Order: sequence, then structure tokens, then C-alpha cells
Amino acid sequence: MKIKYFLFLFFTGIYSINAQVTLSTKEEKILRAKVITLADNTQSMLSDFIQEKNFSFMDNKLESKGKLVFKAPNLVKWEYTIPYHNIAIFKDDKLYVNNDGDKEVFNLKSNKLFKNLNSLIINSIKGSMFDDKQFSITYFKLDDCFLVKFIPNEKKTKRFIARFELKFSIISAQVEEIKLVEPNGDFTTIIFNNKLLNTEISDESFKY
Repeated sequence: MKIKYFLFLFFTGIYSINAQVTLSTKEEKILRAKVITLADNTQSMLSDFIQEKNFSFMDNKLESKGKLVFKAPNLVKWEYTIPYHNIAIFKDDKLYVNNDGDKEVFNLKSNKLFKNLNSLIINSIKGSMFDDKQFSITYFKLDDCFLVKFIPNEKKTKRFIARFELKFSIISAQVEEIKLVEPNGDFTTIIFNNKLLNTEISDESFKY
């Protein structure tokens, strides 16, 4: 599977619209502190996910489902099970892709775009994205969650993502949704379900 096809899979959403209330500076600091504390104490995560892609030229969204495996500091596996079986593993500065036995390996060190993508994935999963140098950040409270919007400051990053948004649980401060908006207006939402934190995960789970 070519890298463009993996990115097509990854950036594949529907997004609920609720009233947005801007957080005060004090509320921002409290939310950041909770999320950062949780991220610092998250060594692993297992989760089901639903990924939905909205194209501006299509009436219907494209939906896929699968399982996510994360192990600190930087092991990530996306295993798509519906509608097709595909696996993407970020490990040792490489991206390993397995499309039903058709395998490819991509070097992240030689490609800053894919390296940034890997960092984006890891930090989004852990919720540790609060870098004012990399992003312009705004904070909101919805009816049932906190919403934080990130606009990249780097021009190269803006070429493939206009902004991304994270939804955090009001109770636990865990990341519940990731929304990625592309420059052309197409967007993807990844919704996490049945999440398990800090469970034992073997390195064999990331075997290619």
C-alpha cells in the first residue's frame, strides 16, 4: 500500500456541533494541567476507534473501524479491520505498512512531513499538544466536553493540515476525539471507544 493510501485512510469524519463557550485564562491553565498530568502518566493505551471522512464533493462519509495500540515513548499501531484489513506501525523512526500482505517501509528521518505526522499522532493520543510555538491554540467548553483547536504555525505543516481539534472528557481529561481539517475543507474525525490506559503491552504487538 502506498503512503498516499495510508494518509487517505488516516485522514478519514463527522463532527457534532455544540454551543462553544470560550474558556477563561484560568480555566485554560487548569485544563492544560490536567491533560499534561494524564499524558505524563500514560505509558500505554488500547482503544477501539471509528474513523469517518467527509469529502466536500461527496454527500456520504467514508467510515472505517479498527484498533489502536500505543506504547510509550513512540510505538503506535493502527489496525484497520472494517471495511478492509490494513496495518500501519510507527516504530524506530519508520512507518511500516501492511496491506493484506503487501508490505512497505518508509523512513521518517528522511521525510520531515511524515516525522511530524508521527509526532502529531503520538501527542494527540496522549493529549500533550500545548506548544504555543508550533500552534495557535484556542480553548472552548461544549455541552459535554472541552474542545481545543490547534492551527499550525509552520507553513509546511499547513500544506497538509489546516487545523486539528481535540475533544477532552470533562471528567477524566482524556482525549475522546481527534478532528483533522485539510486545506481544501475535507475533514476527518477519529472517535476513541473502550479505551484502556496503562495496560501491559508487549513489543510483539508492534512486530511487522
